[in-house]
Amino acid sequence: MKRLISSAFLALCLMAPAAVQAQPAGQSSSESKSLLQMLFPPSDNYNKFRRSDKSPIKRKVISFTENHPVGTIIIDTSDRRLYHVIKPGKATAYGIGVGRDGFTWQGKNKITRKAEWPGWTPPQVMRDRVKRQEGRVLPAYMEGGPDNPLGARAMYIGSTIYRIHGTNQPWTIGQAMSSGCIRMANEDVIDLYNKTDVGTRVIVRQ
Repeated sequence: MKRLISSAFLALCLMAPAAVQAQPAGQSSSESKSLLQMLFPPSDNYNKFRRSDKSPIKRKVISFTENHPVGTIIIDTSDRRLYHVIKPGKATAYGIGVGRDGFTWQGKNKITRKAEWPGWTPPQVMRDRVKRQEGRVLPAYMEGGPDNPLGARAMYIGSTIYRIHGTNQPWTIGQAMSSGCIRMANEDVIDLYNKTDVGTRVIVRQ
């Protein structure tokens, strides 16, 4: 019996170093940062929400008296809401994240492409700006997936560099933090994606 206990203790001792080696020296898992966290630093709500596909601003159907065809997407960057007209007099309102100061824009266009779990190619001007201002080097391309800044879905606006896209970082919803793209929680962007076709009219206003 003693020999059996000694053998088990020895096995545990041999296994312990492997578990320790799995964590980089001098760095805990809470200290490591993803590309998403570096691009969009957490707000005071970080500890409340953490990573999640749910939005802190619940989508809802509202009365909408503006005269737009059914299916039209109206993005109000001042209100930080996206309105999707679902029938005359009604629209679904979604909470969104918008461009920070100096990166807001307005105009009319159409959805020209849709993608599920899209890859991300940061514009060169963005890569240059981040390197110059922050000393960080963004990748030339990043495969789609949970850690990709474009989230679960993306809808591309005209021939611009702007998109309506998802995120699993809910603290960015309702904030002005992006470089001009419109950000939605993954659950919301999937909901809108499934109801939107290529060719859908998009109006962006301030």
